[in-house]
Amino acid sequence: MSDAHSQSTGAAGGEARASEARGDLPSRSGESWLDRLRAAMGWKTSAADLRENIETALEEAGEGGFSTEEREMIRNILHLAETRVDDVMVARAEIEGIDEDVTLERVLLAFMTSGHSRMPVYRESLDEAMGMVHIRDLMTHLARSARVGDEPETSHLDLSRADLSVRLAETGLVRPVLFVPGSMPASDLLARMQANRIQMALVIDEFGGVDGLVSMEDIVETVVGDIEDEHDENEPADVVASGPDLWIADARAELDEVAEALDYDFSGVGLDEDVETIGGLVVSLAGRVPAIGEIFASDRLPDLAVEILEADSRRLKRLGLRRTAASSAEPT
Repeated sequence: MSDAHSQSTGAAGGEARASEARGDLPSRSGESWLDRLRAAMGWKTSAADLRENIETALEEAGEGGFSTEEREMIRNILHLAETRVDDVMVARAEIEGIDEDVTLERVLLAFMTSGHSRMPVYRESLDEAMGMVHIRDLMTHLARSARVGDEPETSHLDLSRADLSVRLAETGLVRPVLFVPGSMPASDLLARMQANRIQMALVIDEFGGVDGLVSMEDIVETVVGDIEDEHDENEPADVVASGPDLWIADARAELDEVAEALDYDFSGVGLDEDVETIGGLVVSLAGRVPAIGEIFASDRLPDLAVEILEADSRRLKRLGLRRTAASSAEPT
């Protein structure tokens, strides 16, 4: 070994020992200063561990660092990637859609009844979804049809000029929607909605049928909590006692909740795995959607009668439940 090489090696070794003595961070090949800083702070470097570090920091910060609401929002953001589309979607049974063959009069009434600003449009059935209609587009279309005059200062609306008998399919008001699988991360769907400027997606199953609906608001609510506006109503409790052995139930009430309220055992009914609500159970046993005013009873629901209080052609909404004397009597 040459004297020059020996001196160079010795100088490098001496510099390294001096750096170590000063307490400098050790440098490893391919390691960035941020990696060395994380190592010095004791922070783990994987994505999952980084989330854990942030959550731990939130806990340690206490009220002095973030408010309770801020901490909850940050946690929700951290876990958004773990949230699937089918975790936030509106189930198919609760989707309110519009057939493209109906008139604008029926579309207006549907918006008035539902309180929605957007509704999916289908051909014959929801599985043949064509897109969506926005109430703003509808009102603009009607206003243009009813407008008399071209000057903003002198024009006025004559609503008798607006033809409400025109079919929705003939108006060009149907906008596209996204079609996505239920397994997609909600964060990915949010990015697609922003990129395509489309705020509604229909969730499809493995056979191409519609399984649910997701709006941008549904995803945002997973971070900030429920967003209520002037059209939202405070819904009553899912199951409410209305008299001796009588209850009023939302058809979407979970069977466990109904069982607890009525002190009723549904375990012997032989439930399909997909049935989770009292309305779903009635439809499953009946093989159809019972009509309003109908009183449904089944041998598989001994000592329990169900009256249909509110429903439409596609789903049950509100039910009256009555326990008979035999089932409500104290066991002997």
